[in-house]
Amino acid sequence: MAKARRDAGFLPLEDALFRAKKRKPMPHEFVLDAIAELSPRTHAMFGCLAVYVGEKIVLILRDRPKFPDDNGVWLATRHEHHTSLRSEFPNMRSIRLLGKAVTGWQVLPADAHDFEEAALRACDLILAGDPRIGKVPASRRASSAKAKKPAKSKKSPKPRSAKKKSRRRR
Repeated sequence: MAKARRDAGFLPLEDALFRAKKRKPMPHEFVLDAIAELSPRTHAMFGCLAVYVGEKIVLILRDRPKFPDDNGVWLATRHEHHTSLRSEFPNMRSIRLLGKAVTGWQVLPADAHDFEEAALRACDLILAGDPRIGKVPASRRASSAKAKKPAKSKKSPKPRSAKKKSRRRR
């Protein structure tokens, strides 16, 4: 009597190969909701979530167990804007995780008493196109600079016959 064969093309759904990897919850999702009209893009970056509007990176959303002091909303800004931004965000500070005393990136700490209010105020500034928030990443700056340079004129190549003659003389 023949044994019943198991169909090799069928695997139970409980099989480990078919289990979907659980995604981490999006940190501070309310921030993306607040700037949704700008159609922001997100990319995973260093275990955080980078937020882009157009070609600029504007924010990084962080909620990680390592270095919890730096959890919150990171603002992409420049040193010259720190003073004016600090008047709007009194709890804003440099990111300690980066190891420098002052960095271009600043954080609105998640453990601050006014965190959500400050994060939504930053979103309002982004919506208004405030030039103090947002940077074009270096790799994009370099590629756009190359595109703006005029093309070099090409020198006419040596005729093939000259190349062949030099090989024959050897």
